[in-house]
Amino acid sequence: MVDTKSDQNSNFEEQFMGNSGLSSKQVEQLTKQYGNNEVPTKEDGPFIGTLKRMWNPISWLLEAAIIFEFILGKQFQALVIVLLLLFSAIDGEIQERRAKNAVGFLHKKLKISVRVLRDNKWQVCTSKELVPGDIIHQRVGDIFSADLQILQGTVSVNQAALTGESADVTIKSGGKVVSGSTITHGEIIAKVIATGSQSSYGKTVGLSQNSEAPGRLQTLLFNIVRYLAYLDIVLAIILVITAFIRGTSWQELLPFLVILFIATIPISMPSSFTVANSLEAKELTKQQVLVTGLTGIQEAASLDVLLIDKTGTLTKNQSKVSNIIRYNEEYDETNLIKLAAAAADDTANDAINNAILSEFNQRHLEGFVRKSFKGFDPAVKFSTAEIVENGSPKEVVMGSPITLQKMGNVPETYINDIKKISSSGARVLAIGIRANNNQQFTIVGLIGLTDMPKEDAKEAVQKIRDRGIKVIMLTGDTRETAKVIAEKVGIGDRISDIHDALNNPLAYDGYANVFPEDKFKVVKALQDQGSVVGMTGDGINDAPALKQADVGIAVSTATDAAKKAAKVVLTNDSLLDIMKVIDSGHRVYRRMMTWTITKLARTAELAALLTFGFIFAGFFPVSLSLIVFIVVMNDMVTLVLGTDRAVPSRKPEHWDLLKLTKIAAIFTIGWLAVGLMLLWYFVSQTVVSQADISSLMFLYLIYSAMTTILMTRTEGVFWRSRPSNWVAGMVALDIVVATCLAAEGWITTPVSWAWILLVMGITVIATIILDFLKVQYYRHEKK
Repeated sequence: MVDTKSDQNSNFEEQFMGNSGLSSKQVEQLTKQYGNNEVPTKEDGPFIGTLKRMWNPISWLLEAAIIFEFILGKQFQALVIVLLLLFSAIDGEIQERRAKNAVGFLHKKLKISVRVLRDNKWQVCTSKELVPGDIIHQRVGDIFSADLQILQGTVSVNQAALTGESADVTIKSGGKVVSGSTITHGEIIAKVIATGSQSSYGKTVGLSQNSEAPGRLQTLLFNIVRYLAYLDIVLAIILVITAFIRGTSWQELLPFLVILFIATIPISMPSSFTVANSLEAKELTKQQVLVTGLTGIQEAASLDVLLIDKTGTLTKNQSKVSNIIRYNEEYDETNLIKLAAAAADDTANDAINNAILSEFNQRHLEGFVRKSFKGFDPAVKFSTAEIVENGSPKEVVMGSPITLQKMGNVPETYINDIKKISSSGARVLAIGIRANNNQQFTIVGLIGLTDMPKEDAKEAVQKIRDRGIKVIMLTGDTRETAKVIAEKVGIGDRISDIHDALNNPLAYDGYANVFPEDKFKVVKALQDQGSVVGMTGDGINDAPALKQADVGIAVSTATDAAKKAAKVVLTNDSLLDIMKVIDSGHRVYRRMMTWTITKLARTAELAALLTFGFIFAGFFPVSLSLIVFIVVMNDMVTLVLGTDRAVPSRKPEHWDLLKLTKIAAIFTIGWLAVGLMLLWYFVSQTVVSQADISSLMFLYLIYSAMTTILMTRTEGVFWRSRPSNWVAGMVALDIVVATCLAAEGWITTPVSWAWILLVMGITVIATIILDFLKVQYYRHEKK
């Protein structure tokens, strides 16, 4: 190495300056011939998308119900169910397209950039602009966006996206690499041989898309629906036995059994989920926080542990040389810097190499002749270079002091010197030499690199901890360095190693000497203990941990691979933006809590009222047609719950089915008692007909359902929390429509305003009582 450039790309690229690359005219012609370097995504149109939404287990139940209704001659009820099914499918398709638009901004912000040689100069373009014949420069962390043939260099690549195998593959000059692979070690200059649909990855390439499993919320709610189905089965058996004893015909009973199960089906659930998450994703996008996986938002509400990488996340990742200790008289400070520069990677844009090369250039030094070089390998934690000094070949090794300590003899003061440098918060690099004619490895010096915390790091850590989230720092640095930084940003001073991280990860504030592959293990260990884990990262080696984490967060300086693996990408260089994600998660949680409790209470109330009403009165208290309307009108309101106002909680929220069941039971039992009391009064104390009773009980079920939604929105008294305009408007519309139907006799028997006001008054009184019980329950739970 005759000289070390501050431009990290120059040395590697200069060797190809004799090749001018494609001209602008050639690029234009090839673009016309091959098109842009992108794989057209085959997306179903709205019609096909809607049809697919009617082909799933839930839809099959509704479709079976439609057939039953037609067979039984209940054409009106069948038509209503058809409309209900169509509405759910169409609205679901609309909401999903809106969600894609909300996060579609991601593709504009996360364009993959490539250095390409054109018109005899290196320049930067997006991967979309590449054409066959282009010569490009790719390095660690880059994702291949086209099929390439290597012209210079050797790389290790991860081809899991194509082959499913996680083991790296080493490819040398002359070899071919395929699109979708990721460079884990090394760098290359290569020629593009295939792009877009013609590449090996072809139509399956998706560099910015994540396939994700359903989150905890979806799993929980599907379990709730399953338990409601069990309740329906029990009540159905009771109905059948009662009908048999009373001599009720199966033609009269079967439609009600069908409707009983229809009322349990969460028709509005997919749309409610999508609305709640996509609205928050859209708001986060406006705040420069990009969401690639919608489940990442809702999981943020339950986040109780956040793993934060030190370098580049808590710190500025702009290091400078602060300490130099030499152990060999032959190598003074100047020579140690020259040795460090020889072992530095002038193609890597990272803090360590930048700091070494910056110091080298500031001193205006002349570098050693470098015959070969092997960049930093995370697996061994050092880099090596073969140099010529005074005519003699020597091998320079630079890397982790602990690793180099195992390679040869160390000075007596070595450990104390490391502690001394680390105690100031500096990162320590050891430099060793091995002469080719002497296999003895000798450590000749230590260099300390200072990386100061970001200005907002301490504030961000404190705010995150104030929300009940434990913050744990992970770093490859020594314990001493980790301890200084952790104390400066307010994380704590209890620092241990990877052994403790895997056995008791919550016992310490941070972990030092952590290899990149260990981060994934730490995430998994925490999840195995029941924690909901967030992970911040920026490098290629952070990708597995980001993918495994419940909320993977890629910082603004992250590599393409890290951004692809994460569910959330921060575009501003501020950790405070993590709070935006947490707040969004809590708002989604609050809205879905309302949906869940309301669904449990309303479904159980309706099913139990129909069953016990039939047992005590000898007839179903609500007609079949009106039950269908109740289902439709209830789902219309729950559909817009995703837009509701919500206040973020000050602590992590965890989905607890038992807790949800208890609070839902307050409303179910309360409304059922009031409903049976009304039914008893109408049957035994008045002369109103069964048709009139059906209209009045229809009103009662609608009124009670609407006030239940208003009550479940908050843990405090409901009138102090204003719902969103959409929720308030839909609740009011349902009440007005139901009242008009009963008063005017549309699709039901008309009833007098006196009876309507009686039902309305009783509902208001019951609402106040149930809301009081709800508040007392929450207060008791917090004690």
